Amino acid sequence: MHHQLLHTAVLAPTGQWLVQHHPDAPVCVLDGATAMVDLAAEIQHRIRTTRNHTR
Repeated sequence: MHHQLLHTAVLAPTGQWLVQHHPDAPVCVLDGATAMVDLAAEIQHRIRTTRNHTR
């Protein structure tokens, strides 16, 4: 199932993550793995919240 919550995430050589939510959206810079895990948790929360509302 495609939720369109994240378009791309690329690990930079500096350890930062470059994240883009949609192809034409601005690129966000996340500082390290902890920020990336926080983003993943936020996406999971959105998926679960949306799934519960559609049942």
